[in-house]
Amino acid sequence: MSTHHVTRAAPRRRHAVRGRGTGPPAAASALVVLLAACGGGGQAQGEGEFNEGEDSVVNASDEAGGTLRYGLAADFDSPDPGNTYYAFSWNFSRYYARTLLTYEQEPGEAGTELVPDMAEDMPESNDDSTEWTVNLKEGLAFEDGSPITAEDVKYAIARSNFGDQALPNGPKYFVDLLADSDGYEGPYAADGGDDPLEGFGGIETPDDHTLVFHLDEPFSEFPYVLIQPQTAPVPADADEGEQYQNRVISSGPYKFAEDYRPGVGLNLERNEEWDAGTDDVRPALPDRVELEIGVEQNEIDQRLINGDLDVDLAGVGVGPAMKGTLITDESRRPNVDNPQTSTLRYFNVNTVVEPLDDPACREAVMYAADRDALQRAWGGDTGGDIATQVMPPSLPGSDQSIDLYPSEDDSGDLETAREKLEECGEPDGFSTTIGTRSDRPTDVSSAEALQQSLSRVGIETEIQQYPSDSYTNTQAGSPDFVHDNDLGLTVYGWAPDWASGYGFMSKILDGDAIQEAGNSNISELDDPEINVWFDEVQTLDDPDERSSLYTQIDERAMEQAAILPMVFERIVVYRPPHLTNVYYHAGYSMYDFMALGTTRE
Repeated sequence: MSTHHVTRAAPRRRHAVRGRGTGPPAAASALVVLLAACGGGGQAQGEGEFNEGEDSVVNASDEAGGTLRYGLAADFDSPDPGNTYYAFSWNFSRYYARTLLTYEQEPGEAGTELVPDMAEDMPESNDDSTEWTVNLKEGLAFEDGSPITAEDVKYAIARSNFGDQALPNGPKYFVDLLADSDGYEGPYAADGGDDPLEGFGGIETPDDHTLVFHLDEPFSEFPYVLIQPQTAPVPADADEGEQYQNRVISSGPYKFAEDYRPGVGLNLERNEEWDAGTDDVRPALPDRVELEIGVEQNEIDQRLINGDLDVDLAGVGVGPAMKGTLITDESRRPNVDNPQTSTLRYFNVNTVVEPLDDPACREAVMYAADRDALQRAWGGDTGGDIATQVMPPSLPGSDQSIDLYPSEDDSGDLETAREKLEECGEPDGFSTTIGTRSDRPTDVSSAEALQQSLSRVGIETEIQQYPSDSYTNTQAGSPDFVHDNDLGLTVYGWAPDWASGYGFMSKILDGDAIQEAGNSNISELDDPEINVWFDEVQTLDDPDERSSLYTQIDERAMEQAAILPMVFERIVVYRPPHLTNVYYHAGYSMYDFMALGTTRE
């Protein structure tokens, strides 16, 4: 999934992966996990400790009712579950869109464990992990009472993945993975009475409750793909392409109260056709969920403090103006969390733009970087922990001892940097451009910090700023633009699509992930050894073996000096005293929206 506000474009097609005043009846049972996680009855209303929500539940409660109010400064890429890649959208869409699998509803590392959602049990595979069978629960229904069938899920996957008219946002793992679908042009290519799924052999639906996924090659982590909102069912006769976002047909505990208003808002009300007995992961406590869109960040922060809003939907924490105030205000501090997320903030070091096509020149950048200054530019200790490798600490295989470019006090090793410049034939340094997003102050500050760091060894840089809404697609995400504009360095951020090294690294390090537009492998790293390891790891059934290989990929990427890590990001989040069941969810890198309730009317 995307990091907070970092849009991930789909990889190009390839043959193999390289990769109600009272609550609903199930509310109490669904909250058992939450209550147990905080040791029983939980904190008294409004009480808590600083950063308590990072690994435990704050204000545990089974109280239902009221209206939960969200604010958002920007907007969705789309609230259509099949057309989104923002992390907050994957989290929020669960109110009205059920998926085949989902994450465990717990704080801490347990939150990355997979559990069934619409699936009756976890998927079963054949011996070589090329065929996966999922059985749907009985009693699943859309908001109009019609039954949810396996074909509704198959159709949903088809519309978001296949054909030139496929929905543009979100990953395309199913295109990469599924067999017997090479000639399938997607449901939107069907004419009139044609079967929109004709030719889509990658998913077999032998009956209304069974899906069989046929893969081109073994992929042991395939169940993680089934948490994607693209698996949320869509009735074909209700689909309106990209305009389906205006009123998504609900399969979850809430439905659209009225049409989605882009840039304005989206309100949800209870879906009376949702059967709580089929859903172990959604307590569905509020009677209503309201989202106000287009609210300036400072206003969101102030309204959270004043109690006029409950949650900032973006999940990235308060803005710079409020961050310092909350950390130092002893009266507010108990309601503040500062969790380490699974997001890496970093610079891409392009391997094609001259002279950075020479590994020694890239290494000079790595040695010259003042990591302490970069951390301070990102907000100091509360902004993130200094990173010296690619994978966040929460992922299996992450080795925090990897530090190939050490320096005293993390201030840079200028002598070695100059030696590397000699080695790459640039003894007096060189010039290049740093690309960043103009509307993100911390991005710009980090670019300025790196600029100053590199100038100490004669590497002169010009900072070019671009708007966020085009940065990841047409500037940093376009290799041609990068080459034409000498963007040797670009500020970026990344969080895992799922909690593994593959889910985190494949789209930014695998050579086969490079694409002409919306490119996420912005460094254009195409290392044969790394590429082979990504192919190999998908065939390994042993999690320990996979983790070991992920460690090797991480270290090899650092040897190639294609990524300059800054920090594993920390966010400063305010939880109003009336908000219940609050905890940071490692799977979404923000609060678990499905757990939240409110004690206010």
